[in-house]
Amino acid sequence: MTDMGNTCDIETLYRHINDTKAVYPKDKTVIKLFQEQVKKNPDAKAVIFGEKSLTYGELDKKSSQVAYLLHTKGVCTGRIVGIMLERSIEMIIGIFGIIKSGAAYLPISPELPVKRIEYIISDSNSEYLLTTTRFLDKLQGINTKIIDLEQEPIYSLPEYTNDSIEPSDLIYVIYTSGSTGNPKGVMVEHCSVVNRLNWMKNKYPLTQSDTILHKTPFVFDVSVWELFLWAITGAKVALLGPGYEKFPQGIIEEVEKRQVTIIHFVPSMFNSFLNYLKDTEYVKKLSSLKRVFCSGEALLPIHIKKFNETIGKSGNAFLTNLYGPTEATVDVTYYDCNDVNNDIVPIGKPIDNIRIYIINGFDLQPVGSSGELCIAGDGVARGYLNRPELTEEKFSGIAINGEDRIYRTGDLARLLPDGNIEYLGRMDNQVKIRGLRIELGEIESKIGEYKYVEQCVVVLKNQEQINPILTAYILTDREELTAKEIKQFLKTQLPEYMIPNQYVMLNRFPLTQNGKIDRKALLLHN
Repeated sequence: MTDMGNTCDIETLYRHINDTKAVYPKDKTVIKLFQEQVKKNPDAKAVIFGEKSLTYGELDKKSSQVAYLLHTKGVCTGRIVGIMLERSIEMIIGIFGIIKSGAAYLPISPELPVKRIEYIISDSNSEYLLTTTRFLDKLQGINTKIIDLEQEPIYSLPEYTNDSIEPSDLIYVIYTSGSTGNPKGVMVEHCSVVNRLNWMKNKYPLTQSDTILHKTPFVFDVSVWELFLWAITGAKVALLGPGYEKFPQGIIEEVEKRQVTIIHFVPSMFNSFLNYLKDTEYVKKLSSLKRVFCSGEALLPIHIKKFNETIGKSGNAFLTNLYGPTEATVDVTYYDCNDVNNDIVPIGKPIDNIRIYIINGFDLQPVGSSGELCIAGDGVARGYLNRPELTEEKFSGIAINGEDRIYRTGDLARLLPDGNIEYLGRMDNQVKIRGLRIELGEIESKIGEYKYVEQCVVVLKNQEQINPILTAYILTDREELTAKEIKQFLKTQLPEYMIPNQYVMLNRFPLTQNGKIDRKALLLHN
């Protein structure tokens, strides 16, 4: 492999790394590609969940009936429609129906606090929300029109697909943690998803015999390729029961039962899963697996070692490390983990039609020098919904190599001599826990709203270990204030994964020489 450390011209270096131009069906939408598969084989199995299943033809018809219902209510291109469901056949039908209407789907977790649901619906101006009867009580008082997929006489309606959907139209809006105290909606277009799926389809080909396991909660963008890759390749998807993604035994049973060939893990869960396999004979039940993908956190050499000792021991299954932010359509780099002897696991090289730059200030960094990882190309999202200033700052705030739009990730990285990229962590106050992106500032803001809290600092302890701990340091003069009291308050404000594990009450914060809060000193407190 070429040693890029000897490259003198830095622009030539990046031209070589970013030689990713590839043809893909940029004139088509995800729905158009799905319907091509429907025409090829309408009776092929498409979706499996429990004892239920749908063929390509059945999914096409039912989702078109949902699209018709939305169309009669005025939903069209440019609109956003919420969907609040657990993993189910109805969830798949609903998502495809929303997209067929021309709207973008907005996934909302039923587990979110009511206030957060209310904020997301209000901020997105979602006039309609698809759900089912069991969640109606939670939605009372929220300003949106409910469509109950169990009660509406949907499946006797005519069929409809909006033929005016363009590749530049939005396909989804996913809300991520925001540093100002509220989440922000990332807008992604059809063409970006088509590019991402087309790369994966070509790099790791699927056939009608392949089965993808969909186990990522649909509010996280990893779910996007789980939800759509099978649909444009003629393969099928098996839906893991809600909540089962937390339990190795449930995953193993589903893989064996459905003969799953493609699966994804966040590295921390992957580690737990591999540890479970080492202590049992269950690895034999995973013989159908061909590809295991990891993303969402740093993949470690020990994970590769454990994989090679269990799932990969037969030589039939392979492991790939993926990297990418929500703002760049799921993944932008890949690394096939063939070498277990490395001290690090790179995030790899850019995928098709993606260009990566490592910058410090406004300067491109040579091999070995760290800087902010920036992304350009066809995967870059449209921006943040209703946040033009933040969009300008994060997507257009710097010009490199004549690129029109570049997304600044806030991630530190460096180029390695072999052309791969090494991820070095976050530049700011954003962290990841079990693959879930969290702005510590958002948690601090919410805790700061509590009546007895003067100020709050949230840090992540044991970040490099298997079980990182969110710790809240609280400035208060109320001696009676307890962790239990604050946790009860936060349960009405934040999702469970954003609620700190530990609370430390202080009457003053340690400061650095320049008068700022000394976060490193805080870590020394028990």
